[in-house]
Amino acid sequence: MKARTRTLVAAALVLGVAAGPVAAAQAAPAPVPVAASVPVSAGVPSPVFSTPPDAAALRKAIAGVGARSKDATAALVRVGGTSGAWRGVAGVADVRSGRAAVEDARFRAGSVTKTFTAAVVLQLAAEGRVDLDRPVQDYLPGLLPGFEPVKVRQLLNYTSGLRSADGPGDSFEDEYAHRFDLVDPHALIAGAVAKGPEFRPGEKQRYSNIHYTVLGVLIEKLTGTSYGKAVEDRIIKPLGLRHTSFPARTQNRIPGPYNHGYQAVAGAGGSSTLVDVSDWNSSSNWAAGDLISTTADLERFTVALFGGRVVPKAQLEEMFTVPDVPDAETGKHAVQTAGMKEFVLPDGTKLYGKTGSRYGYSTVIGGTRDLSRTLVYSVNATDAKGRDMNAVAYGIIGAAFAK
Repeated sequence: MKARTRTLVAAALVLGVAAGPVAAAQAAPAPVPVAASVPVSAGVPSPVFSTPPDAAALRKAIAGVGARSKDATAALVRVGGTSGAWRGVAGVADVRSGRAAVEDARFRAGSVTKTFTAAVVLQLAAEGRVDLDRPVQDYLPGLLPGFEPVKVRQLLNYTSGLRSADGPGDSFEDEYAHRFDLVDPHALIAGAVAKGPEFRPGEKQRYSNIHYTVLGVLIEKLTGTSYGKAVEDRIIKPLGLRHTSFPARTQNRIPGPYNHGYQAVAGAGGSSTLVDVSDWNSSSNWAAGDLISTTADLERFTVALFGGRVVPKAQLEEMFTVPDVPDAETGKHAVQTAGMKEFVLPDGTKLYGKTGSRYGYSTVIGGTRDLSRTLVYSVNATDAKGRDMNAVAYGIIGAAFAK
């Protein structure tokens, strides 16, 4: 496989994963290839990917990860599908001791949470408990005063016109100072609503957490239980995701084994310091970004979701359907679906998946719809919420999806 091909693939999949600042490289332990576990179904079109993942390219993609890397301190990778599978782990669990990264470590999955939230809403739609074309105001009267009717579907695909809620500030320093704050989702919604709509419902697409915060409230109303318990009862327990959970509102630590997350903070004279951001209260992210999981659990979830074992087929189409509207920021055609995003390879092949970024942790789930190739990773990026793609993530993506 040519390096240029891998680069083109990665460039086509600008997944919103961060770039990372400074440090120097450390060799990673050799990853272990594993056999594919997803059988090829008879009577279906030829798979998008028919050859095994490029193990050499994947090993190279994570080879420099570690305590001295300028981009990431750890990386956990699982490439799977009917075409073959590969697993890799690199880096350190913490930079002080230098002990090896834990392969089954738990991590903050960020906005991958939205895929779980969307799946529960679509399950409720399949059960006839919510109509995607009815206004959310019918189910949650008084929640969006002064707004035109906003369809539940428009929350799922970010076309509601709701503005983002305000946080403690735009900089890492602002957010770090408030990292243990408890945030009420209703307060977030009220603050966003007070700004008024950005555009009329259905006119444009604007990706933001607030849509899924409202959906979390809707799930609680329709199920009569907490958001976390609804997801646990409907997805986590049925799929046997034993290491996936939602933290309690007052919980600041990641339960079980984990690789520490770090944010690089610039200092004087071009220096950089790594700040441990592992302990953080995530109540402000809630139904939009509160999930804690492992790569093994997220791979199992991805295969089950794409295979129609989480959301019934009719409703599952929502997760593979991009609304025919422009993106409010770029003016280009929208790319977000209900709980996922569409990515297009240079040869026209479509991939679907979701990214998640919390300080110290960058996550991706996704793959081809036919499950011939899937990818799940957790990269402990040193600037996980930066605007540019993290170099390690860039390499992983290019190696995983190049043909």
